[in-house]
Amino acid sequence: MNQRADILIIGGGLSGTMLAVQLLRLPGQRRILIIEPRAELGRGEAYSAVELGHTLNGNAARMSVDPDNPDDLTQWLTAHIAAGGWPESAEQNVPVSELFPPRGLFGVYVQQRLAEARVAGARHGSTVEHVRAEVVDLQTDADSVQLTLNDGQHLNGAFAVLATGMFPAARTPQKDSSGLNAAALDPWDVAAMRQLDPQSTVLIIGSGLTMVDAVVSLEQAGHRGPIDVFSRHGLLPHVRRQPPAWVDFLAQDPGIRTPRQLLHELRRQCLDAIAQGIDWQAPLDTVRAHIGRLWSQATDVQRRQFVRHVRPWWESHHHRSPPLSAALVERLHNAGRLRIQAASFKGLEPSTQQGVSIRIRPRGESETRVVHGAALINSSGIEYDWRRVARPLPQQLLARGLVRPGPLALGITAAVDGAVLNAEGQVASRLFAMGPPLRGMWWESTAVTDVALQARALAARLAG
Repeated sequence: MNQRADILIIGGGLSGTMLAVQLLRLPGQRRILIIEPRAELGRGEAYSAVELGHTLNGNAARMSVDPDNPDDLTQWLTAHIAAGGWPESAEQNVPVSELFPPRGLFGVYVQQRLAEARVAGARHGSTVEHVRAEVVDLQTDADSVQLTLNDGQHLNGAFAVLATGMFPAARTPQKDSSGLNAAALDPWDVAAMRQLDPQSTVLIIGSGLTMVDAVVSLEQAGHRGPIDVFSRHGLLPHVRRQPPAWVDFLAQDPGIRTPRQLLHELRRQCLDAIAQGIDWQAPLDTVRAHIGRLWSQATDVQRRQFVRHVRPWWESHHHRSPPLSAALVERLHNAGRLRIQAASFKGLEPSTQQGVSIRIRPRGESETRVVHGAALINSSGIEYDWRRVARPLPQQLLARGLVRPGPLALGITAAVDGAVLNAEGQVASRLFAMGPPLRGMWWESTAVTDVALQARALAARLAG
């Protein structure tokens, strides 16, 4: 079957859904197709979680999907709670703006905003339809974009947008992989974790926010045994607090341009805040608005320096854990059940024992050793290198030369307006990207506020 649309959105998670919302709100008549294999739009990988313990990493005041109304989520939650929804919110004992909602509930919020946009779009003849399938190939010509779906359908559109979202390492088949995922449990699969011996030892690779989710999952599954976490630097995410406002020092000093300059000044600002009795997170939070500019104007050498030397500390300090999850991690760590080791994962090891064995190399040591556990969880985060993602569409786009890897092989390359660059560096006229695929262009391109701003800008570009 062939279908024709004005705009084809590849991916129906947060990115694709927010783009559809912005397009539906604009004047003009257009047909929008969202191609998404999941049963629901608006959830994607991030917001398909069903456990109440898997919460947003930011409080409601930071997570609005409406760039014109930063209080949008707070207002929606206030009404939702007043109507009897999410009664567990009272346990957090904070104002609504400071609540950390479950990710599944955030998905409901996104879906409601899409439903409202559909009503608005209908007034001027715009529609959005969900095509439940996976895009496996894409071709372009001077007049259109053609998609091939895994069920044999072919879709044609004037424009196509790569809103593929994130590829979690734990759920993404990878080229030349070590077989880790085949041997590992899904970090969010509480039902599978209930099958473990509650007193058994569980091994986790990676110590970031996915690890925090995995620990929450184990706790909700009734696991009460040791948890051994291995990561290169052994750093845990800091807990997210609500610091007071701090002067935007980067806006006041445009001369700060390099990672070294930023790190030096940020450290000075944080020490200044601590000396005044103010949370060090206050100066750090002001940097967020400038990351895209700083990253895009940096040289490749400076970017590599940042990734190699600063990134682990940036991730643990900036991508912070919600308070309830952080409290659980701290409690288990203090009790000795959660053990953090700075060590590199070197591969799986054959074992005659029931369970799984892995080889690690402790940080600062040259020798490796083998550790054994009843189960293994891959919490190594997100795979941004499309060359390693063994899924049909990324591989086909790269093979056809329709896209090229982004800086430092993070995502793909695009112009400022989201138009994709091909292998020769030519700017596409009909193929665009937004959200996580643009990680290499802006560094921070995954947060709700980033996606919402990109969706608004790209919708205006496409409508124009």
